[in-house]
Amino acid sequence: MDKLRVLSVTSEVYPLVKTGGLADVAGALPAALAPEGIATRTLVPGYPGVLAALRQAEVVHTFADLCGGPARLLAAQAAELDLLVVDAPHLYARPGNPYVGPDGRDWPDNALRFAALAQCAAAVAGGSVAGAPPDIVHAHDWQTGLVPALLHYRGGPRPRTVMTVHNLSFQGLFPRTLLAAIGLPPPAFALDGVEFHGAISYLKAGLALADRLTTVSPTYAGEIRTPEAGMGMDGLLRQRAGVLTGILNGIDEAVWDPATDEYLAARYDRKRLARRAANKAELQTRLGLAAEPLAPVFGVVSRLTGQKGMDLLHDALPALTAAGAQFALVGSGDRLLEEKFIVASHRNPGRIAAHIGYDEALAHLIQAGVDALLVPSRFEPCGLTQLCALRYGAIPVVARVGGLADTIIDANDAALAAGVGTGLQFAPVTRSALEMAIERTLALWRDPAAWRRLQLRAMACDVGWTRPARRYATLYRDLVAGAPS
Repeated sequence: MDKLRVLSVTSEVYPLVKTGGLADVAGALPAALAPEGIATRTLVPGYPGVLAALRQAEVVHTFADLCGGPARLLAAQAAELDLLVVDAPHLYARPGNPYVGPDGRDWPDNALRFAALAQCAAAVAGGSVAGAPPDIVHAHDWQTGLVPALLHYRGGPRPRTVMTVHNLSFQGLFPRTLLAAIGLPPPAFALDGVEFHGAISYLKAGLALADRLTTVSPTYAGEIRTPEAGMGMDGLLRQRAGVLTGILNGIDEAVWDPATDEYLAARYDRKRLARRAANKAELQTRLGLAAEPLAPVFGVVSRLTGQKGMDLLHDALPALTAAGAQFALVGSGDRLLEEKFIVASHRNPGRIAAHIGYDEALAHLIQAGVDALLVPSRFEPCGLTQLCALRYGAIPVVARVGGLADTIIDANDAALAAGVGTGLQFAPVTRSALEMAIERTLALWRDPAAWRRLQLRAMACDVGWTRPARRYATLYRDLVAGAPS
């Protein structure tokens, strides 16, 4: 059977450029799909870090004018990924975050920057690059939402299209006056096209016009069809429910493996779980927490935002420390929340530690060193940090929403008796419910035998990409076997 050819279009891909879970998914899924007979090529903007990582780049297409300037499309390999890179210095030759400038605000030309990415995808889909065009074009999040729209309004034969929503709250809203500049005809600005409350929505473009829609957990696929979680898109998503599928993410088990992780003070697995204690000691030393091996340590690796429930967590810290626990945080985001956690650490030296900013090595050490990982999100499409926690034996304490509800089995009395609990869930997402979940966690912690059984069950969970990749492969093949586009 011939391999199915997929063009994955993404604004970030690990390990070349990352701001969140989208990069992890885009980076890990191609390798997971290969055993399923899927050949994936990833199209990504040519940010400075991406261009610097390329090996033997070949120019495969040129654009005299791509959204305001000349550009080249480069084919290259990097980090075991088969890449197409949009080399457009006028759009992407900027340091730092790919979406926001040094002032913390979105780049003012983001509409054009990501329209250019979509136009390149449409060119590849149309056969402008040497070699057979893809069978499937898979677009990820609002930054690539124009891809299905451009192919739809171009008309004629085209590959089938898949649009994956990683977070519905980011919708890519821009003025309607940009319609021609981003390559769309006047009829596209309509209720059944890209129009959303008088503006252009890149996300809506993909949701309305892709052949199939996916999101990153079954529960989130249901939640986003409700007014409470639909972010104004629930009506459209209910209308398209027949082509919407929730497929859980996985994590890269080669990157996240406590038995081989070079970031750890001591490597371990289920058979050598006692060695995990050295990582707790190292974490306490590195972050300035008191060297108390018998003190339970709670941790967080997260963006500091309201969506992630970080305000609730901050307010729950007094209850946590009053119970004799410690707290370690790695993350960045809302400046007010950053300041609040910094103040909390200064007021509670040795008990609370906050590292503002992302540090890959420290993120791994948190997973290997804390006893429990807190994920109190108000909504969570899938979440990856709780999957890493399972793999590393850090017990996840999660809100019962989205992918958190789908990946963690609550260790209530019935689950413990049946031997199936893997973490703790709480609802509703309030401070008091979070504090009660912390109390439940501490009660389990005080029973070392029960805690160890919980850790071993967590570490035995299948958190990799094999099952999700099979579901994507089935979706792709069903789509290609369906009606002609």
